[in-house]
Amino acid sequence: MSVDLATVKRVARLARIAVSDQEAERMTSEINGILGFVEQLSEVNVDGVEPMTSVMPMTMKKREDVVADGDKAADIVANAPNSDRNFFVVPKVVE
Repeated sequence: MSVDLATVKRVARLARIAVSDQEAERMTSEINGILGFVEQLSEVNVDGVEPMTSVMPMTMKKREDVVADGDKAADIVANAPNSDRNFFVVPKVVE
């Protein structure tokens, strides 16, 4: 896959990026180089290779799944300008 000058200008216009003709020509060759590299990567045989998220094998730290109310209602409304019985008090917006 490759892109031409018109495609680069169109993408720049859609992205609302001001690109001169000289910059568009340079970007065309750069994008084509990147696409060529991606095409090379698609040719790599990855059969039997497990997906990984890190180069070092790690396990996620797990905690027990416990339902709790947090018991922090007073702390949460402490910075509110106005509260009543651990609820935020806000001005009425619907009449």
